[in-house]
Amino acid sequence: MHVVLHKALKSAVSDGLIPRNPTASLKLPRIIREEIDPLDQEEARRLLTAACGDRLEALYVLALNTGMRQGELLALKWEDVDLERGVLRVRCTLSRRDNAYVLDEPKTKKSRRTIRLTAGAATALEVHLSRQLEGMERMGSLYQPGGLVFATTTGTIINPSNLRNRSFKPPLKHAKLRPIRFHDLRHTCATLLLSKDVNPKVVSEMLGHASVSITLDIYSHLLPDMQEKAARALEDALS
Repeated sequence: MHVVLHKALKSAVSDGLIPRNPTASLKLPRIIREEIDPLDQEEARRLLTAACGDRLEALYVLALNTGMRQGELLALKWEDVDLERGVLRVRCTLSRRDNAYVLDEPKTKKSRRTIRLTAGAATALEVHLSRQLEGMERMGSLYQPGGLVFATTTGTIINPSNLRNRSFKPPLKHAKLRPIRFHDLRHTCATLLLSKDVNPKVVSEMLGHASVSITLDIYSHLLPDMQEKAARALEDALS
């Protein structure tokens, strides 16, 4: 907000509309980053094992394998999934409007992206589709087809609060893991990729961040050995 106002008022000063820019001398509040609590590699595997057979197993697999936001996962449609090519497109997100959840456009251009699926994620989606079709047949006319990959048993949008409080807690408990937020699965994906030396630019694009600097600001402090690896790489290159 400050950046936009500062630029607008700077133009007003240049045009002689106002004598000075009142935003220039403002003391801005310090940006407080949210605390993140990603799972490590062994914990992530335990969660996937605990979720095996769960109705939303593929949701957790996809969250850990793609780093998609909760709203993007719950808004994902089958028309945006290409299992043959092993890719999916992020084109929608979940928004709350008039006390109801609706599918909406992503907030930024970078959020609209194509993500390549791992073999495990593609397989999980295939199994999920088979289960979903069976469920639709059982429900008959009670099912409300909306093309959602992850929906309630009647085909409607999953309430994010219900997902966190009812669906996500049991596999965490079964895996004997500490309580974490669903969003920490996204952080887990990012930290695992960066710890495996995947290029931060690639990770940034996969997560849909506006710039790679955001990715590094959020996660670099979790990877204290990055500078050590960089030093060793230079030593190998120049020796």
